[in-house]
Amino acid sequence: MNAYATTLSTKLLVIGGGPGGYIAAIRAAQLGIETTLIEGETLGGTCLNIGCIPSKALIHAAEEFEKAKHYASGSAIGIQVQAPSIDLAKTIDWKNGIVAKLTGGVGALLKKNGVKVIKGWARILDGKCVAVMQDGTETLRVNCEHLLLANGSRAVDLPFMPFGSAGGKVISSTEALTLTNIPKKMVVVGGGYIGLELGITYRKLGAEVSVVEAQDHILPAYDQELTNVVAKAVQKLGITLHIGCSVLGMNAAEDAVKIRNAQGDESELAADTVLVAVGRRPHTEGYGLESLMLDMHGRAIKIDDQCKTSMRNVWAIGDLTGEPMLAHRAMAQGEMVAEIIAGKKRHFLPAAIPAVCFTDPELVVVGLSPTEAQATGQECITALFPFAANGRAMTLESTDGFVRVVARKDNHLILGWQAVGKGVSELSAAFGQSIELGARLEDIAGTIHSHPTLGEAVQEAALRALGHALHI
Repeated sequence: MNAYATTLSTKLLVIGGGPGGYIAAIRAAQLGIETTLIEGETLGGTCLNIGCIPSKALIHAAEEFEKAKHYASGSAIGIQVQAPSIDLAKTIDWKNGIVAKLTGGVGALLKKNGVKVIKGWARILDGKCVAVMQDGTETLRVNCEHLLLANGSRAVDLPFMPFGSAGGKVISSTEALTLTNIPKKMVVVGGGYIGLELGITYRKLGAEVSVVEAQDHILPAYDQELTNVVAKAVQKLGITLHIGCSVLGMNAAEDAVKIRNAQGDESELAADTVLVAVGRRPHTEGYGLESLMLDMHGRAIKIDDQCKTSMRNVWAIGDLTGEPMLAHRAMAQGEMVAEIIAGKKRHFLPAAIPAVCFTDPELVVVGLSPTEAQATGQECITALFPFAANGRAMTLESTDGFVRVVARKDNHLILGWQAVGKGVSELSAAFGQSIELGARLEDIAGTIHSHPTLGEAVQEAALRALGHALHI
C-alpha cells in the first residue's frame, strides 16, 4: 500500500456509477445509509456516455436528416425543400452536450443526497475492503459493511478482427458514436439491435451499409413475424442484408470483409469502416473480482432474487449478472438492493421487463411471445391489429407494423405484448403495466383510449382477441 494512502469506512460501497450503481447509491442515501460510490470514468456508465442516450441522439439526428432528404425529393404532403447537408462534427457536439447535461445531473443528484463519490478505479481486496487506484497508484482504501458490484459490461470483439485493427477501421459501438465523418462503405457485423440501430443511422446519414448476420434472420432474439417488418424497411432504406453468413476477417489489403454463406461460398464486402456488434459480456476482469471466488453463471455473477451473491453482504446488479442487459433492469435491481440493506422486504420478481429496439420501425417486446407462451403448456389466444388500419399511423406516414397481444384462453389473463412500428417504444410502459397489474383482455378492451393515437391499436388488439375488433 502506498505510504500516502488513507483509509475510510462506509456502510455501503458501490463499484460502478452506471444506471444501476448510481440509482442504488441515491436510494440508499435517501434511506439513511452511509454510501460511497467509486467510478473510474464518467458517471452514468455505458448507458449515458456510450450507449442508450448518445445512440438515441444520433438516431434522432439521422431521422431528421432523412426526413429533410425525403422532402427534397418530393413529398405527398406538399412540403418542398432544397437538398440538405449535415455537419456530423456539429451533430456529435450536440450529442455530447446532451450526455454532459445528463451525467452532470447524475453527479448533482448524488451530491444532493449525500453520496460520497470517489474518482478512481476500484481493485477488490476482499469482500470488505476495496483499494482505489489513480494512474496505477493506490491512493485510498475503503472498508465497507456491504459491497455492491455494478461494473456493467463490455463489447465483445472478434479474436481475428479485434477493435482497432485494420488501421483503425474495425470499431465498436463506442467509436461509432463519435465518428466525425460519415463512412462511404460501412459493414456491420451482427444483426442484433445494436448493429441495426447504428447501421440504420449511418445509412440515413448517407453511408452504404451492409449487415452480416450468422442466424437466419435479423434481430434473432425476436420472432420473425416482428422482424420481417424491420427487415423489409431496412432493405427499402438501401441496406444490404447478408443473412446466414459468417465473417472470416479482413482481406489481405484490409479494405474488405471476407464472409462465407451457408452454402460455403466466400465473398468480400468493401469497407472503410467495420462496426463489430456481436454482443456484450459482463465486465469481470481487471479489478480483483476473482479474489472473492463468487459462484458464477457462465461469465456472469450468479445472484438470487434479491441480487445476493454467494458471499454474505456482497451484492451484484445489472449487466454484470447477465441477461437481459438493460439499463432499466439494473435501475430496478439497484433500488431494491438499497431497500433490502435498509431493512425492507423486497425481491426482484418482475412480471415482465420491456425490451425495445430503436430501429426504424421500432420494435417492443414485453412478456411472452406466442411461441414462448405455447411452450409453457398454456392454451393461449393471440391477436394482432395492423397500423394500416390506424388513423394516427396514417397521419404519420407510417402504416407498417402492428400490435400483438398474447393471453390465456381460459381466463384472458394477458401474458405478453409485442409491437413493431413507428414510435411504438412509447407503448412499452402501458404494456408493462398491464402485465404487472394482472390485466385481462376485457380490462384493456374496456378502457377508453384517446383518439387518434397509436395506443388505439392496443385496445383493438385486445378487442380482436375477444372476437369483436371494431376497425378491421
